[in-house]
Amino acid sequence: MSETRIKNDELITFIKAGLEEDVKDGDHTSLACIPSEKVNTAKLLVKDVGVLAGMEIAKAIFEYVDENVQFKPFLKDGDDISEGDIAFEVTCKSQALLTAERLVLNTMQRMSGIATHARRYADEVEGLGTQVLDTRKTTPLIRFLEKQAVKIGGCTNYRYGLYDRIMIKDNHVDAAGGMKQAIERTHVYLEENQLDLEITVEVRNLVELYGVLEIGGVNRIMLDNFEVPLVKEAVATINGRFETEASGGINLHTVRKYAKTGVDFVSVGELTHSIKSLDLSLKIQK
Repeated sequence: MSETRIKNDELITFIKAGLEEDVKDGDHTSLACIPSEKVNTAKLLVKDVGVLAGMEIAKAIFEYVDENVQFKPFLKDGDDISEGDIAFEVTCKSQALLTAERLVLNTMQRMSGIATHARRYADEVEGLGTQVLDTRKTTPLIRFLEKQAVKIGGCTNYRYGLYDRIMIKDNHVDAAGGMKQAIERTHVYLEENQLDLEITVEVRNLVELYGVLEIGGVNRIMLDNFEVPLVKEAVATINGRFETEASGGINLHTVRKYAKTGVDFVSVGELTHSIKSLDLSLKIQK
């Protein structure tokens, strides 16, 4: 196992954990029937239509299991793919190749599925100036990979976690005792802790929207579960004073209608939580 060629600590942690889950004390099938010195070449075959993602991750996984690996890409992340395409060719020790196979495939299949779905959303809002955002509705521990796939597909990463942006939602407002209390306490907290974080506040209706406009002190207003006509009215009411975001139940069939309201951002949880993985296969060449 080698980490010297992999610079990303988060990626190394992922590869270690992925192999530990699958291999534990050994890939006994490969160890049993393949000589340790044997070397083979395999190709990644595309068996689906979509957008390719995860090439750099695959390369890093193979480099981890065999430091002498030869990895030859034929395509790159973000390329359109169809059945019969060959994404890459890899040559390394056969035992290492088969040990890494499932981690490579599982990762690339899911990332490519997300990238494909993100591309559909990006195409739907093309030319309208609205950005489609992902959310925190990701698979635990592989958020960084899923968000990378979203970007490859052409959409935009929103906050990575609870630590890099303030987002005051309905539960925060209710627990704080009201919108004014939540926003004011947030500013006190940020000042006391010397934090420079942008603030998004969620509103559930026009009454809450007017309240936020009166209070101020935020960067973005998120219009939660607003129908398209209400989003249009809210965007006109905000009139550029704050960034605007529509969220809640938006899908491929409705995203363009929301974008046409002039809203700055549309956040879509299904970019990462409702994905069909693409069909890919790794085949050793005889």
